Amino acid sequence: MSRPLIGVACMNDTSPGGAALMAVRPTYLRALEAAGAVPLLIHLTDDMEVVRALYERCDGILLPGGVDIDPCYFNEAPHPQLGEVDRQRDTVEVALARWTKADRRPLLGICRGVQVLNVAFGGSLFQDIPSQLPQALDHRYNTRLGRYDVLGHTLTLEPDSWLAAQLDTTELLANTMHHQAVKDVAPGLRVVGRAPDGVIEALESTGPQFVVGVQCHPEHLWEAAEPRWLRLFEGFVAACRRG
Repeated sequence: MSRPLIGVACMNDTSPGGAALMAVRPTYLRALEAAGAVPLLIHLTDDMEVVRALYERCDGILLPGGVDIDPCYFNEAPHPQLGEVDRQRDTVEVALARWTKADRRPLLGICRGVQVLNVAFGGSLFQDIPSQLPQALDHRYNTRLGRYDVLGHTLTLEPDSWLAAQLDTTELLANTMHHQAVKDVAPGLRVVGRAPDGVIEALESTGPQFVVGVQCHPEHLWEAAEPRWLRLFEGFVAACRRG
């Protein structure tokens, strides 16, 4: 059986003292390979014809984690606690998400990725959980811990969701390393997972397109901490194979 080609958007890395890099964390690539796919890196460029040409070669798109999203995409002014944004990456990823919607091509969003797909489809975000949702859990637990492969809080899934069926559970543990979150859910999407404090942690499409977004980072969990998360990638790859 052929292995589908899945595009993974890169990020700009301009760490102080180092040369500028464009990269993807290898954990995403290993998870896709383990699930039976061939990852294709989609680099960031202002030439959208190049991005479109790469997109056309892909059977599906994965939008990974990263920096904050510019609130201009959901018609808000920047919050005082807004973090770093990358407008070039926003442009590329919002375009990728919208192209998948138009073509009904499978789309998986992880952490920043679920936020991007929600914004691209017409939703909005909490720009800073601690100040806008002060009763919320510490959703930067794993960041502060310095370990991404440690389970942080429970994720409760809707019983009738694709995720619950694919993972064969309505409750499992996840890691957490974000300070933004989905606020207003875009048309055509529905909430299928929440943290114990009610923060939205998973979205799925209400239509025929395969669209799944999770706020946690399952690419750090499937190898040891919670092996069931590999099923997320396997289900996504199966959807990409079906076309």
